[in-house]
Amino acid sequence: MSDEPGRGQMEFRRLAPDLERPLAEFFSALVAAGDDRVFHPHPFTPEAAAERARYSGEDVYCVAVARDQVLGYGMLRGWDEGYAVPSLGIAIHPAARSIGLGRALMLYLHAEARRRGAPRIRLKVYPENTSAVALYRSLGYELCRDDGEGDQLVGFKALG
Repeated sequence: MSDEPGRGQMEFRRLAPDLERPLAEFFSALVAAGDDRVFHPHPFTPEAAAERARYSGEDVYCVAVARDQVLGYGMLRGWDEGYAVPSLGIAIHPAARSIGLGRALMLYLHAEARRRGAPRIRLKVYPENTSAVALYRSLGYELCRDDGEGDQLVGFKALG
């Protein structure tokens, strides 16, 4: 990733085969930064990037890209399994943090969930991930402990 992640116009895109390599590079950056300790919805491997880039189903996998570089990754999962309330997850490239991209990606995913008729959204977060906890609370998530989720907090946001 270039030292200037803000260069080029950014857009939100559904994952597609042409984004497999940039997504694999993004996953590699997350692992190098140690982010896989606090965000681990699936392995961050080239194989996982290929699976997500070729995914077809009801769940949502999207990226924020600029000049073919993945700056952010988001998902709404659970529809494939028949859940009415999707689970949301996001990750932002270490070089693209603190520019408001996490909030923008969350709002994009909220709009997509509303468009699909979801009554609310669910997420999980480790309490020590203080920047994520602050973001989620600022967006109206109610966070609480759930013994079934180990060390993570569970959050819900109504979409009505």
